[in-house]
Amino acid sequence: MEICALCEEQSRKTRNGKPHEFLVKIGPPRKFNGIKPRGFEEQDYQCLTCKAKFTQSTDKNNLAWTLWQG
Repeated sequence: MEICALCEEQSRKTRNGKPHEFLVKIGPPRKFNGIKPRGFEEQDYQCLTCKAKFTQSTDKNNLAWTLWQG
């Protein structure tokens, strides 16, 4: 299945980009602790429309929104 237009746009969002209306959280957030202020968090999401899966990361070295499955 191809990803929907909302997920296509989501994959280009920056750190401040909020999840679109059909993305729901999957599981609890993963917290990575480091020497402050280096800790970060990751959260998985899945689209209810096209079933695409994303990970949102607050780590400055990662992409803010990573599309894993379309």
